[in-house]
Amino acid sequence: MFSDLEIIGTGLKLGLVLAAMTGPIFFSLIQAGVESGLRAGVAVGAGVWVSDLLFVLATYFGFESLQSWVKWEAYGVALGVAGAIILLIFGGFTLLRAHRQKAGLSGVRLPSTYAALWLKGFLINTVNPFTFFFWITVMGVYVLAESWNPHQATLFFGTILTAIFLTDFAKVMLAKRIRPWLRDGHVLLIRRISGIVLVGFGLILLFRVLVLKA
Repeated sequence: MFSDLEIIGTGLKLGLVLAAMTGPIFFSLIQAGVESGLRAGVAVGAGVWVSDLLFVLATYFGFESLQSWVKWEAYGVALGVAGAIILLIFGGFTLLRAHRQKAGLSGVRLPSTYAALWLKGFLINTVNPFTFFFWITVMGVYVLAESWNPHQATLFFGTILTAIFLTDFAKVMLAKRIRPWLRDGHVLLIRRISGIVLVGFGLILLFRVLVLKA
């Protein structure tokens, strides 16, 4: 039997573990914060947070349906391929922008409106298979296994989401703080690293779902 304080502690630890992982979202947040400032980074983060919230609602109210999806063999492949394509697209455009910036060219680029940045964060998080399996595992291992009531489940998921929100905001704030100290070459390097990371994760994901699971 978990007390409310123990539930908060468990949720906090899971939220911090998830937030500490260095993946496509981390580099997207840093890139947006360094290149375009606090609001741009928050826009990317907001897309991630909305995606996580929808996953929480889906796993809580539709756990049985989601379990049937997981058992469907083609589901993991379809989600993995979709995720890989999204990562490759964003990574490719990021690298293309870096190349054109170095060459002093303009033109082909992803729009940097807040809506586009929000969509970037939302899509990268949503089509990441790890995100789906993280939330459905947390739901099964904690909420269902411990027979938590709605109050306990809300406290648990709320703590995880709050931890993610605060740590993502801290990452964006850090990017904003170091921005004045960076020269154009540093910003270009960050853009290249972000693009390489996105493409790299996309290729790894594609390899895992098409080769290792074949």
